[in-house]
Amino acid sequence: MGGPSRPPAGHPRRRARRHDPQCRAAHARRGPRRLHRRPPVDRRRVHRRARGPAAAGRTARDRIGRKKILLVGLAIFALACTVATLADSVGVLIAARVLMGVGAAIVMPVSMSVVPSMFAGAERTRAIALLTAGMAIGLPLGPLVGGWLLEHYWWGSVFLINIPLIVAGFIAVAVFLPESTDRHAPRLQPFAAAAAVLGLAALVYGVIEAPTHGWTSAHTLIGGIGGLALVALFVVSQLRSAEPMVDLGLFRNRAFLWGSIVVTAASLVLMGSLFLVPQYLQIVEGNTAFGAGLRLLPMIGGLLCGGLASERMAGRWGYRFTITCGLGLLAAGCLIALFTSPDSGYALAGTWLAVVGAGLGLSMVPATDAVLGSLPPDSAATGSALMQTMRQTGGAIGVAVLGSIASSVYRSELDVSGLPPEAAGPAEDSVAGAAAVADQLGLPEVAAAANAAFTDAMVVVFLACAILTGAVKIAAGLRFPRTVEADEAQSQHEPSRTA
Repeated sequence: MGGPSRPPAGHPRRRARRHDPQCRAAHARRGPRRLHRRPPVDRRRVHRRARGPAAAGRTARDRIGRKKILLVGLAIFALACTVATLADSVGVLIAARVLMGVGAAIVMPVSMSVVPSMFAGAERTRAIALLTAGMAIGLPLGPLVGGWLLEHYWWGSVFLINIPLIVAGFIAVAVFLPESTDRHAPRLQPFAAAAAVLGLAALVYGVIEAPTHGWTSAHTLIGGIGGLALVALFVVSQLRSAEPMVDLGLFRNRAFLWGSIVVTAASLVLMGSLFLVPQYLQIVEGNTAFGAGLRLLPMIGGLLCGGLASERMAGRWGYRFTITCGLGLLAAGCLIALFTSPDSGYALAGTWLAVVGAGLGLSMVPATDAVLGSLPPDSAATGSALMQTMRQTGGAIGVAVLGSIASSVYRSELDVSGLPPEAAGPAEDSVAGAAAVADQLGLPEVAAAANAAFTDAMVVVFLACAILTGAVKIAAGLRFPRTVEADEAQSQHEPSRTA
């Protein structure tokens, strides 16, 4: 209807057209007619849809949304802080700390993964700078606030203060953060996830136990080798999986690979140094808990200055120049720390703290932005969460490895042969224990020897940090791309605001 009908096949007019030279020439110019123009069928997608209930095995972020998962993580952390505040035994306190770790492990990767769905280009760079600087500043800020609370209130106040902050953050996320989901999120693989978690736990346990039982003891070897075997099993399972939970193919991207390495190495140095520096400032230098926290302010100032300066430097000279400058500053700060002694005073310590902070801000912020800017839209959220997980893992391993190195050096240099057995054990365990023993027995020479041994151990740790940072700086200078082209295409992680 509405036009002349087409003659059926075999009609004389159609046979005449088929043999007409002009019609045949026009047909040749147009090319063969496609009767079916449907796109090719994705058999994996058809199979997934046919499975029906099996699709419920996709990750929680895909089914629930990042906003809801972030709220769950904050609620878990708030509950853990409440339990820790009211804890009346060491076991309850340890359990609460474990629960805090679960909440933090949810909040930190998810908080970074929402950035690509909300910002792009220069706005994404600023958002990453603020988020990264906030996370980094929170680490040295903890001893400052915690020290003040311990001097004026009971020990539970260091957990109680977190609750109103979490409540404020919960309300802000619930009101202002749009919901976003990942249509391409992989399915959760329980056995692979368990292998990764248990492997990292065993590895960290083996490293922590090394100073006590020896680096070649059964505790250390079983924990370390067993942990590495489980992590290797996780990696192999992801490489062989048709739909891996963690897309290890992202590491083929140079910006993602080296950006993640830079962030992980910087986190390792930051966490390792914050494990030792507050003890040096409080016990060796003789400051109170609050005074030690105040003396970490140069690191906070350096982090702020480095993070803010990195945006302009990266825009003018590129990521590679900015990141290598930051790593160079970080290595320089670690080298300056090698001149520290029990009698060197705070002027020297304040100097290398500021330089270390500037190096951290100048390297972590542009490296994080380069990682997100290098990823395609459908991998941005997954890649940012993977990088954030690496950063957290690097920090945990940094505390374990660098703490074990410091403990080994401290034990080897401290002579406790003249102390009674009941006093030698606490003195060997930590510099704080040695200070308590010296105070109880009236032996100031024990405290002086422990302070010297601890300072030497801290110097060895900073030497290891300088070597690590220098190696990463050289490698990043050779392999890190100068610029990263951000993909401004429509993201697959669209935010959707509900009424």
